[in-house]
Amino acid sequence: MSKSKNFSFDGGAGTFFGTAVAAFLITLLSLGLAFPWAVVLKQQWIAKHTIINGRRCKFIGSGAGLFGLWIKWFFLLIVTFGIYAIWIIPDLQKWIVEHMEFEGEI
Repeated sequence: MSKSKNFSFDGGAGTFFGTAVAAFLITLLSLGLAFPWAVVLKQQWIAKHTIINGRRCKFIGSGAGLFGLWIKWFFLLIVTFGIYAIWIIPDLQKWIVEHMEFEGEI
């Protein structure tokens, strides 16, 4: 299978490990309350190492910006006995994509 000429990724295990540990600790120590900040930390790392058509990506979302959705999703998970989880993954992915841009753009 051939590689894409338009997309590349230059992230490595070393920097990912530090990011993953930090995200895990943020989530664990806050008992899940700071999960939005862990998501943002991971997405910033992914975007920083993603290049599309020669342009590096940047993640502009914030933990505070995701926190309201996280609380809503958590409440809906409880009320629906977990069934709402089916909608959370696409909603989270939509939020992530809507908060991506190319580095250097205003």
